[in-house]
Amino acid sequence: MCGIAGIICADGRSPDRAVLDRMAAALTHRGPDGRGIMIDGPVGLAHTRLAIVDLEGGRQPMDSVSGKLTVCYNGEIFNHLELRQDLQSRGGRFASRCDTEVILEAYALEGESCVEKFNGQWAFALWDRRDQSLFLSRDRVGILPLYYTFVGGDFLFASEIKALLAHPGVSRELDPRGLDQLMTFWHPIPGQTVFRNIFELQPGHSMRVRDGAAKRWPYWAWTYDDVDAGMDEETCVGRLRELLIDATRIRLRADVPVGAYLSGGLDSSVLAGMVRKHTDAPLRTFSVAFDDAGFDESEHQQEVVRFLETDHSVVQCRRQDIARDFARVLWHAERPMLRTAPAPLMQLSGLVRQSGYKVVVTGEGADEVLGGYDIFKEAKIRRFWGEQPQSRRRPLLLRKLYPYLKDIQAQPEAYLKAFFHVRPEDLNDPFFSHLPRWGMTGGIKLFLSAAMRDSLRGYDCREEMRSHLPANFARWSPFHQAQHLEATGLLQGYLLSSQGDRMLMGNSIEGRFPYLDHRVMEFAATIPPRLKMKGLREKYALRKAAEGLAPPSVLNRVKQPYRAPDAVSFFDPANPGATPEYVEEMLEPGRVAKDGIFDAAAVGKLVAKARAGKATSARDNMALVGVLSTQLLVHQFINNPSLEGCPT
Repeated sequence: MCGIAGIICADGRSPDRAVLDRMAAALTHRGPDGRGIMIDGPVGLAHTRLAIVDLEGGRQPMDSVSGKLTVCYNGEIFNHLELRQDLQSRGGRFASRCDTEVILEAYALEGESCVEKFNGQWAFALWDRRDQSLFLSRDRVGILPLYYTFVGGDFLFASEIKALLAHPGVSRELDPRGLDQLMTFWHPIPGQTVFRNIFELQPGHSMRVRDGAAKRWPYWAWTYDDVDAGMDEETCVGRLRELLIDATRIRLRADVPVGAYLSGGLDSSVLAGMVRKHTDAPLRTFSVAFDDAGFDESEHQQEVVRFLETDHSVVQCRRQDIARDFARVLWHAERPMLRTAPAPLMQLSGLVRQSGYKVVVTGEGADEVLGGYDIFKEAKIRRFWGEQPQSRRRPLLLRKLYPYLKDIQAQPEAYLKAFFHVRPEDLNDPFFSHLPRWGMTGGIKLFLSAAMRDSLRGYDCREEMRSHLPANFARWSPFHQAQHLEATGLLQGYLLSSQGDRMLMGNSIEGRFPYLDHRVMEFAATIPPRLKMKGLREKYALRKAAEGLAPPSVLNRVKQPYRAPDAVSFFDPANPGATPEYVEEMLEPGRVAKDGIFDAAAVGKLVAKARAGKATSARDNMALVGVLSTQLLVHQFINNPSLEGCPT
């Protein structure tokens, strides 16, 4: 993967090379192996390279053999070998063997629709000299980021927001609506950010900029219109296994070694097993372990290591490591966070880099694609309870589902009924599956200042989210409605960014995601819910497809959500002097009041609670991390015009 940035001037003048250089410099961590800048009339393209394929011949920005096209590209087209052969048979010309050139020749022959044939992860900008337009595209699920803004009619784009902020004309303002969305859904609504007038090209979309005007359109979308209700188990399992093997195989294509993350759970273990049993590639695996036993999966990781006989490395994560690294995590994430879970992943990618690797295969996407999250079980139980709301036994299933959430275990039934939304009107809500999560997350907004609340008066982020639902959403099964919300929301807006690309690229590591191969996703969308979740057994089809690839104990274990210590990482009552200086500074009452986003008195009470070791509920933990991360965001980006003095 790499970093890309660029400018297209509306009045025909050429962009300032020094500005392009500053934009590229902000992306050095994404591409430490080289930097290139191209200026051609009104357009300027900047690129920082992480060399993975064709190490000598893949420098960018890259011109087509014809000289009519130039591309600035971040990503991998995994089926580039097959595409190259097809393009050559139709007159395509190549001067290198890298996948970048495949984009140029595919566009030359097929135009905008070329992206529909790409199997990969990408964000690119292609300058077409024939009509003086800029064509941009982003992969189907948003594995790789692409942001844009307008400054006085000029169009700017970049892989990260900090590169846009390196342009002197880009304003630095927090968008209250984007923040409100994040503090409800965990992420801004697709296309939006927490920065005013800075936007994200939505996953599965392309865009063309010409004569100062921009047009966007979708070329792919999640859909469950073609579910095969009669699909038999044997056909489902066989086809899923076949697709996953090939998705994994082509994601091992590289001119550098490829490793694999190993969490100890089903998803990563299956991928590691496929590499070991269905390819000739060596298997180097990497894991994160926790000092806190409640978060640690080392036992299961080691079981997989022994089963597959991998060459394995582990990074040990302590609470103080999370607190130490959190400011750097925010610098790379460029958005507030509600959990510390990304911090250990930053440590993990650091271990990969120290081990001499640049690429890892990782298991993100399996839960969204194949139905693995507790939220899917939870919704099923809630509907089951809603059918008999007076039942005393049915709500016990919810307590059993979340043994690690002490606040739920201790609450009376009346509280559970209200918290989990089992009223008849809730059952018909299109957001039914996500109402409890969004309700709990929204509690963070109680800490907003009066001024921030006033700026949001009359705004309802859920209504705005409702306007983004597909036209045929109501016709899908409740299970698939929940999958769609999770895939287009948490996966795209949080996991692939804050726990994916940003924590990988913070250490110049490329992640590859076989479960997000579009063939896997499109087939999985046809699988009926009964084969995704059998009773309350999540990812049933995947478990069957994975037989023989991982230890039976791993294939059969109940999913353990990936979590990390939150409030206690920053305020440990047993070691009160260990709180980092930056945490004290960001949460100091005078600083909170001056920044104006949160109510200083309310935050002060929360901090006192955390110091005393009493901020143990999920809501308190999310609030503390959310407030701290937002304060850091303001410090690092809004109030720091030079972008200097921040962790890199």
